[in-house]
Formats: sequence, structure tokens, C-alpha cells
Amino acid sequence: MTAQSIQSRFDEGERINIWSVPDMSVLNAGRRSPVPMPTGLFGEAFSLLADIAEGTSTPPDYPALAFLSSCASLIGGKRRVRPYATSPWSEPCILWVGVVGDPSSRKSPALDVVTEPLRAIERDHAESHQSAIRNWQERTECAKAAKKNWQDKLAKAVKDGLPSPPMPDDAEEPQEPVRRRTVIMDATPEAVGAILEGNPQGTLHFRDELAGWFSSFNRYSSGGDREFWLEAYGGRPYTIDRKTSAKGPIIVPFNGITVCGGIQPAKLADALLSSPDDGLVARFLWAWPDKLGVVRRPRQAADMGALEGVYRRLDGLSWGQDSEGRQSHITLPLSDHAADIFERWQQDNAALDDDASALFKSFVGKMDGTVLRLALVSELMAWAWDGDAEPREVSAESLIAAAEWVDDYAKPMSERVYGDAALPKVERNASILARYIVKRGFDRINLRTLKRAPHKTSLPGLRSSEVMNATVEYLVDAGWLMPDLSRDGETPGRQRLDYLVNPAVHGAA
Repeated sequence: MTAQSIQSRFDEGERINIWSVPDMSVLNAGRRSPVPMPTGLFGEAFSLLADIAEGTSTPPDYPALAFLSSCASLIGGKRRVRPYATSPWSEPCILWVGVVGDPSSRKSPALDVVTEPLRAIERDHAESHQSAIRNWQERTECAKAAKKNWQDKLAKAVKDGLPSPPMPDDAEEPQEPVRRRTVIMDATPEAVGAILEGNPQGTLHFRDELAGWFSSFNRYSSGGDREFWLEAYGGRPYTIDRKTSAKGPIIVPFNGITVCGGIQPAKLADALLSSPDDGLVARFLWAWPDKLGVVRRPRQAADMGALEGVYRRLDGLSWGQDSEGRQSHITLPLSDHAADIFERWQQDNAALDDDASALFKSFVGKMDGTVLRLALVSELMAWAWDGDAEPREVSAESLIAAAEWVDDYAKPMSERVYGDAALPKVERNASILARYIVKRGFDRINLRTLKRAPHKTSLPGLRSSEVMNATVEYLVDAGWLMPDLSRDGETPGRQRLDYLVNPAVHGAA
């Protein structure tokens, strides 16, 4: 048989594919796809948010959630919403929002742009605070002099056996004024309590990375810190006993803090699953859009003056008074039509599928109050944008927009977040490695090489041999990888730990 005939018979032979069909669902780790965000909740302000998103090369989800939280923090303790005239139930204006995206998603610049005008408002308040400090210092010195005069009279009365003179009112030192804080970054409950004591409408707690905030509860503190933050979502009065005995307890009339921050997908699951099942995580409204595929030059600059104008008008909302003449919140009722719609929505929301995860059930259970809070923010955002007369009730339009936003966006996004968190760790790691293989176009990988630079920075959770081996074994079972058990050199030695990549994954991806 000639070489030509051998080649001919070889060419005519049946080709056998050694690869199975790869499971491409590994790429998404069973994660739900993102949904588009409804815009009705934002009214005319959404065009501004779209311009900010375009200017920061992000989806509109990021600036939109930062805008919601910023507005809620400025309204804070000045307004509440009451759904039914026949019930004492009311909700404060407090929102907790979290945006999810990897470091290249540009979520941080979008959050920074939207929250920056809050800092300008704080700087303006700082000027008036200086005047308040000077006035306080003068009154303090006067009080000290009055107290010294009283002490001298008291000493003489005791010496002469006379009745003790009462301490005059002007001998009591005034409380030091606390400057307006529109944004805080990181502080202990005692420090935050002191801030809230002088900021009765509340403030915004802004965290560029929420994972550190979640894990801090487990690393450093007892339940006290966590209890404080759980209470801070409810806006109730709160008392903090100081660690030092120099002063009395901190009395916070409105323990209300809106929270806004970002978190990376790789840190999301561990942060959520390490949290006790006390509802803290379920209080968050989540946004996890896909990263923009194409970055383009923005067509027009966002009107940041309009954004600051909205914030300043909300910051200038007046206080009400209680029956004893003390500063108090003003409660806005739902309109009659809005109350009817909310009642029907409550009934639908309560019909939750029993197969849902515990995290999602907890989230949905808190949506009654969240819908009311969002409707209140939407109503007052529209007022601050248009400049019309201040609303005295929450309209059906605002209530419908809030309910649709929760049903069509907040719930699907929470399923996307909690679904990923609920997966076994090996499946999450397999998804990370699979996406990296596709991104780099690898046709072969070596396990030792993946644990070195430059790959290790993209695979932070796969640095131990045990974790890497379990992840690769999962991808072998999923039809992504096949071991190539060659050895270094011609003589027996250590296996190279090479794996071939199924060519089909690149075509399918």
C-alpha cells in the first residue's frame, strides 16, 4: 500500500469528536438576566439622569439609584407617608440602595457625580455653622461666668447658714451646635448618633464598597452596631449610651440614615451569605445591569445646576410642629385613589411563591413599606423639579410608578442578586473561571500559571490549589475542559496540570 493510498483512506475515515457539548449556562452561574429600568418613577428628571449616564459611560441604573437615595436623604425626617386614614401605620423617607458591577463597570464615577451636589450643600451649611459656633462660645463663657457667680453666692450662703440660692437658668452651658452633614462615609454608631443628634432630618451614608461595611459587622463588633443600623432603616427615636461618662446618653429623635453604595459581583455572594438572617440585606434595593458594550463620547453635558437645584429645594423643606409646639415631621396621606390601588397591590404582593429563596421572601415582605417610601420620594422629586405648590398628599400617579418600579425592576434585580448568592461556591468559582477563559480566548490553561500574575488578579478566589482543583473538576464535568496529562521533558516528572479547552465554548459564547 502506497503512502498516497494510506492518506486517501485516512481522509475518507469517519472523524470522531472527543468533546461533549459544553454546558454554556456555566457562564451565567444560573443568574437571572438584568431587566430594563422603568422611568416613570423619575418623571422629567430622568432625561437628566440619562445625560449623566451617557457622560459617565454607564447604564442609567447607576445614576438613577444614586438620585433616589440622595433625594430620600434630603427629605429624611421631615416627611412621612401614610397609606390608610384608618390605620396608624406610616413610613419614613429612608432608602437603602446597592449597585453591583465589576471594577470596569464605572459605577463609582456615576455615583460620585450624582452625590457631589450634596457636598456643595454641606459646604454652604458649614459657613453658617461657623457663626453658630462663635455664638455658642460666647454663650458658653457667659454661662460659666453666671455659674461662677452663683457658686460664690452658694458658698457664702452655706458659710452664713442661709438657704442655698437656686442656680439661674443662664448658668447652664448651651449644647454645642452640630454642623449639617449631608453625607457621611464611615463612622461608629456613637459618632453617627452624635451627627444625627444635630441633624434631625437624617443623612446619607455613602459607601463606595458595601462589602467592607457588611463584613465589618462580623469582624469587629457585637450585635450593637448591627442593631443600630437595623433601627436606622426605621427612623425611630434611638438612645446611645456613650462609652465615656463625661456626657450623658445621645438622644436621637430620628435615627434615619439612607444608604447608597456599590459592590463587586465577586464579593457579593460572600457578603450576603455571611450576613445573619435579620433582614438587613433584604432592606436593599439592588441594581445590577450589564456593562455597556460600547463607550461613546457624550452628546451633551448633563445640567448639574438643575440637579443641585432639586437637592436644594428638598433640603429646604419646612418642618411641622407637634401638639406641644416642637419640631416634627409632616405626614402626607395617599390620595383616596392611591390608597385603593395600594390595597390591591398589597394583596398581590402577599401572594408569594413558596418556592422562592429565603432572601427573596424577606425582600418581598419589606416591599409594602418600600413602595410607599418610593412613592413619597417620587411625589416630592416631581415637586422639586417643577417648582409647583408643595403636595399635601401622594398621588395615584406616584404610587403606580413606585409599584411598577418595584414589580418590574426591583424584584427581578433582587432575584438576580440573591440567585447568584444562593449558588454553591464551586459553581460561582466555575462561572468566574469560565468567563475568564472566554474573555482571554484560551484554548489551553495551566493551573499553576493561572495562580500567577497577570491572571491571579482576575481570579482572586482561585488562588489555593484545593479551590482551583474543585473549580476545574466542575468545568471538566460541564464539558468545558479536558485534562492533557503530559509531563515536562522526556522523563517522568511532575504533571504540567494542563487542560485543553473545548473549542465549542468560544463559538457558543
